[in-house]
Amino acid sequence: MTRPVQIPDTLKLTRYQKLPELGPRVLFFSGGSALNGLSRTLKAYTHNSIHLVSAFDSGGSSAVLRKAFDMPAVGDLRSRLMALADETVLGHPEIVRLFSYRLPKEADADSLKHQLNRMEQGKDPLVRCIPNPMRSLICHHLGYFQQAMPDGFDLRGASIGNLILTGGYLNNNRTLDPIIFLFSQLVNVRGTVRAISGDERQLMAELEDGSCVIGQHLLTGKEVAPIRSAIHHLSLVRSQKKPKPAGSKLRKSNRKLLASAELICYPPGSFYSSLVANLLVSGVGEGVADNPCPKIYIPNLGQDPEQFGMTLRQQVDALIAYLQADLAEPVPVSRLLNLVLLDSRYLSGVDETFKAHLDTLGIQLVDMDLTDPAQPEVYDNEKLVSALLSMT
Repeated sequence: MTRPVQIPDTLKLTRYQKLPELGPRVLFFSGGSALNGLSRTLKAYTHNSIHLVSAFDSGGSSAVLRKAFDMPAVGDLRSRLMALADETVLGHPEIVRLFSYRLPKEADADSLKHQLNRMEQGKDPLVRCIPNPMRSLICHHLGYFQQAMPDGFDLRGASIGNLILTGGYLNNNRTLDPIIFLFSQLVNVRGTVRAISGDERQLMAELEDGSCVIGQHLLTGKEVAPIRSAIHHLSLVRSQKKPKPAGSKLRKSNRKLLASAELICYPPGSFYSSLVANLLVSGVGEGVADNPCPKIYIPNLGQDPEQFGMTLRQQVDALIAYLQADLAEPVPVSRLLNLVLLDSRYLSGVDETFKAHLDTLGIQLVDMDLTDPAQPEVYDNEKLVSALLSMT
């Protein structure tokens, strides 16, 4: 079945803006920060978006927490919650400020411990301005983190929001969902944010030159030099020290969220560590195939180090292959991917051969103005949100 769609659908978008609490359930598989700007725009149109976020990050302050507590990464979850937080007068900007605050990088260990103690006691100005009972809840989780914090833990540059999430994770039998739910309530998150998996796992990439890279931070090109060989296969392993294959299963709560989506989006961002990483969790491909809603892929406009050597056609094929790998038997591509949405003015590889390949797969190409000429390497958030919501 098909139906005509007008993009942008001004009438539909106006209706969503007037009643965002009744907006569509658009689901994103993502991680990292690439989708945070879009999320801030999105919450003006719908309070029902769903964000399944990879918790396999192994860089920055998340790496320090993972090493200390053998836990999933919480940094990307925190930043997405902040992006979706209510910024109106009905929200809690004082909590957003606290959760976004990072301890100074240049301070000595004793000063940082003293500052953290004052926060846990509710005496620091950032905490003192938060009304009860929210202040007590925050102090409780910070206190739990301090009790569990190992000797020599490096607090320099630590995100207070990450520390609160960690305290809640440890205090709730090492599960993420309860503290993420509490976090969402504290800042009035306009959507649903969940970790795709609560399992402690690392990403392992087998490169075409025969080498292996273990750890998300070694793929992104942000903390170390970019990879110089294309990624042949991505998988989950137990740890960096013990890189044995280790699966992860989609929880029932996330399966229900996936089934409820009115549109599924494979968004721009780090192709392997933010997008494909989510698809490695068992049950994701099956859940996507079982949901009859439209599925849309939006390729990156700028340079993604993880896509070294990849053409646009290879990106589409890889996306489908990882989804199919989760299924007992192959399904028609139409159950996994229906549309590719892009702006070909600033994207190479959108030629007749690519278009013919999409036709063969039964995938529709939607090529339209989605950028600001002043920043052609990124999508314009307003244009992209308008296009996506017009398809719901």
